[in-house]
Amino acid sequence: MLKNDLFLRALKRQPCSRTPIWVMRQAGRYLPEYRAVREKTDFLTLCKTPELAAEVTIQPVDLMGVDAAIIFSDILVINEAMGMNVEIIETKGIKLTPVIRSQADIDRLIVPDIDEKLGYVMDALRLTKKELDNRVPLIGFSGAAWTLFTYAVEGGGSKNYAFAKKMMYREPQMAHQLLRKITETISAYLLKQVEAGADAIQIFDSWASALSEDDYREFALPYIRENVQAVKAKYPDVPVIVFSKDCNTILSDIADTGCDAMGLGWGIDIAKARRELNDRVALQGNMDPTVLYGTPEKIKSEAAKILKQFGQHTASSGHVFNLGHGILPDVDPANLKLLVEFVKEESARYH
Repeated sequence: MLKNDLFLRALKRQPCSRTPIWVMRQAGRYLPEYRAVREKTDFLTLCKTPELAAEVTIQPVDLMGVDAAIIFSDILVINEAMGMNVEIIETKGIKLTPVIRSQADIDRLIVPDIDEKLGYVMDALRLTKKELDNRVPLIGFSGAAWTLFTYAVEGGGSKNYAFAKKMMYREPQMAHQLLRKITETISAYLLKQVEAGADAIQIFDSWASALSEDDYREFALPYIRENVQAVKAKYPDVPVIVFSKDCNTILSDIADTGCDAMGLGWGIDIAKARRELNDRVALQGNMDPTVLYGTPEKIKSEAAKILKQFGQHTASSGHVFNLGHGILPDVDPANLKLLVEFVKEESARYH
């Protein structure tokens, strides 16, 4: 039994004594302890070495007191497992080769055996689970199909997603074929993560805001729904969070995927999101990460505002405090610790 199950209780919209908190990218460069590990190895080797991945996954639990750990990995391990070469250089960016822009390119991609190609993630999950010793839940994750599709077709990050959208608009059937292949891999990957010990799953659609509402409904949401339903069909008690970054105008559509919780960017008032969704799902978020550059007073006042905006918890509501995106690498760790401690103390009054 978990010693601290507040995170899971909130996702399932069960009564909690206070609001749980974790933050995206909490295992990362803002922590000197992470940088000390990272100095000895490159990023992808860190992801692929279970002992190191477990060590950095647990660091924010030990150092910051967060209510959940998220396995240290990267969304692009799926692209690599499907047959692409992935280079991640923190100072230079991301490069994927060969880019996927033709039918022949799509045909070359494989739907991999997850244990064979991504077994190191499962090893990291099992080891982390053991070393956490039931202190807090462990989150597994994947990128969403649309986001992984853009990386595959663009060959890296992009400002206007020209190649991805060219395929969508000129060869929609081909785009859907690639999305389906990625989705099949994601579903298998998520199920294996639960088998290896993940207590909850988060699906990151980092480039969601690149699409119009209609395009998101056609090229993104059906595939997210398929991934959510794959998990829920086999593991109905494992909560699934969908984080479609900055998709604030189609919240109801995202909730219709069957997810248990939605991650919110900081561009929407959480009270507005709660009213619109009427507590159909739990909400996660949604402080602007740059607030952590502020004074202690500013950090506390912004956190208090979000707690107040969400308001009093009812029997069927759930809130997980988080940032609206990942913590930035130059944030002072003391500021995150202050936030975590403040949310733990202040949130009890709303429960």
